Amino acid sequence: MTSDDDPKQRGRRACERLHLQWGWWSLLFFLVLGNSLEAFHGFKLGWYLDVGNETRRLMWTLAHSHGTLFALLNIAFALTLRSFPAILVGRHRVPSRSLLGASLLLPGGFLLGGIAIHSADPGPAILLVPLGGALLFLAVFLTALEVTRSRDPA
Repeated sequence: MTSDDDPKQRGRRACERLHLQWGWWSLLFFLVLGNSLEAFHGFKLGWYLDVGNETRRLMWTLAHSHGTLFALLNIAFALTLRSFPAILVGRHRVPSRSLLGASLLLPGGFLLGGIAIHSADPGPAILLVPLGGALLFLAVFLTALEVTRSRDPA
């Protein structure tokens, strides 16, 4: 059985592809969101710029910036898998799923939390943010651990 036929290696390559696709498509989404926010400023839309909507502006700006960061982290994770083919084989699932979960929950919590604001408070979806942060910590910690334990890159 060649290394290309190894189910664990195929699983790792599928994981690389998933994170590359997720990263590039989410980068596009959050860049469009950022350009939309700039357009809201340019057209001076009251439902976005009025003082009473400051929380919405902050939440959506945080969603844009965190979403863009997560897109780049997913691309970096895929390239890490590719650069260290001996690591994360069979152990890539937890950091991969944690990173994908964090990529949804953290920027999603900011985005949804800014839709329905209550006085100066974001909506209840903001509660997704700390969970996303915990998943991010887990993904980064496990990936850093695996990279540290690994042999030299391929």
